Amino acid sequence: MRDRPFQIDFSRHPAGLRVHVTGVNSLENTVAYWLAIAAEVRERPRPVLLVDELQGEPLVAEDWLELVVSMAGQGLEHLRIAHVKPQGLDSVEYCEIYAKDAGFDARVFTDEAAAALWLRYGER
Repeated sequence: MRDRPFQIDFSRHPAGLRVHVTGVNSLENTVAYWLAIAAEVRERPRPVLLVDELQGEPLVAEDWLELVVSMAGQGLEHLRIAHVKPQGLDSVEYCEIYAKDAGFDARVFTDEAAAALWLRYGER
């Protein structure tokens, strides 16, 4: 990896699996952490509460599309996913749009508590 690697932590949460990611923001790191999440939920499917605190230049719309396309068939399609960007959404709303178009049940948030509520009680 040309960027410093990301760090990923998995923990249990009342809403499902809580994933906390830190490190450098890049398409390479984002694809890698989503592949790690997919591997984790394949063994034990549950909703995903992702707290994404990667730092650096935000991904652009084309990067988000590439990410969503690369996640097709990884086992995430049948899970509810809340993607939290506490430092601001940047362009992550593109990921939500592309994910919904691809059949994923995903939303983006800036607040972890709101994301957890949506995972537990939100509309499908």
